[in-house]
Amino acid sequence: MIEQTLDIATEDGAMETFVVHPERGGAHPPVLLLMDAPGIREELRDMARRLAAVGYYVLLPNLYYRAGKETIYGPAVLEHGSAEHARMRAVRTRMTIPPVMRDVAAMLRFVDRQAAAKAGPVGAHGYCMSGPYALAAAARYPDRVAAAASFYGTWLVNDDAEESPHRTLADGRGELYIACAEHDDLAPLPMVETLKGLFAAAGSPGELELYAGVHHGFAFPQRKIYDKPAAERHWERLIALYRRRLG
Repeated sequence: MIEQTLDIATEDGAMETFVVHPERGGAHPPVLLLMDAPGIREELRDMARRLAAVGYYVLLPNLYYRAGKETIYGPAVLEHGSAEHARMRAVRTRMTIPPVMRDVAAMLRFVDRQAAAKAGPVGAHGYCMSGPYALAAAARYPDRVAAAASFYGTWLVNDDAEESPHRTLADGRGELYIACAEHDDLAPLPMVETLKGLFAAAGSPGELELYAGVHHGFAFPQRKIYDKPAAERHWERLIALYRRRLG
């Protein structure tokens, strides 16, 4: 495979992005892999490589780039109360959907200039804090984002926020896949039930699936709560979604 780390120009600066795609086979459908709150790390790069290995042109951007180059955190970022966790939270709590949508636009412009990226529909999927971003991208760019997935996305129903993802479920034309963990303080079961009803009412193509018995973060192999069967199911669902909608 071919991989590189480069800066993508956005309205707000230079967004460091890991790009990986197959070496052979012509142009490949583009996919945006949007990070979880702990940020860019080798674990996420490996997940990008897994998608590239089955035929996709994958972009993994550092969405914290507005806060500077020092937004790559050590392993202690997963420990609540640690200095690294506090440093990450100081950046995370300032994240909102509108600037990330500008970043998505910049990535779409970028892939349109790449010979190795196939022209046409794009996929987007996000974990944790970026689940809402992926769904918002499908609503904001319905002519480009043909498939979007949220894995244990946080606060997908927030009546106090105008940009809450549940308000835009019917705005896109792409297929959506929303995966929720049974044990998740950031998307508790009552919220999941509310979202399920809103999703059905919106009539959007796709599926909301509850992963029984697992915890928020189950797809990340370096987490203590990693659940291999659920993680492999997440890969099965994601790749099938992209095969249907992107090729």
